[in-house]
Amino acid sequence: MAIKLLVVDDHPVVRVGLKQMTAGTDIHVVAEAESAAEAVNYIKKMQLDIVLLDVRMPDTDGLRCLADIKKLNPKLPVLMFSAYDSPTYVARAVALGASGYLSKSAKRDALTAAIMEVASGGTAWSREDLRRISGPPADSETELELEVPLTRRELEVLKQLAFGLTNKEIAEALGISYETVKEHVQHVLQKLGVSDRTQAAVWAVRQGIA
Repeated sequence: MAIKLLVVDDHPVVRVGLKQMTAGTDIHVVAEAESAAEAVNYIKKMQLDIVLLDVRMPDTDGLRCLADIKKLNPKLPVLMFSAYDSPTYVARAVALGASGYLSKSAKRDALTAAIMEVASGGTAWSREDLRRISGPPADSETELELEVPLTRRELEVLKQLAFGLTNKEIAEALGISYETVKEHVQHVLQKLGVSDRTQAAVWAVRQGIA
């Protein structure tokens, strides 16, 4: 049975390459979108089995698009597809309901196998991905629900961190020094009771901060 795939990527060469890589398989690229808005429009009017979604796009990032897709059609499987191997992106993808996060350097067999697995109701998460980010990042669900006393600036830093920005990028976005950002990040991790940025990102998404 044919798998109806929507490819969402702003680079035409990537979309062409994906059509070539899936040629001769049960995977049929039935629609292509170069923006989040176009993707959402296709999802509203087409019956699809799976969406292959780029993380970084010019109009809105793919993770925000993922959230929109899940609100529109919670059962539609979405496989993230990115050149950026960022643990924070992976964390947000898990928290937002993606079925996997695949590198654009993946070989043809790995790509088609992941698409088929996800389209059939499975997931393409690696054991390492799930080991790092599964479960509540705090010591217990009770702790997770407690109000965390973050300052306004710490909240701003956490939101940028959850969007996958580096300390340097956060400093530029907020107009503060790199060292100040490092200090804020350490305070955020301590207050949340988590060990790294990935877990902080998961917490932020679950709390609706990012």
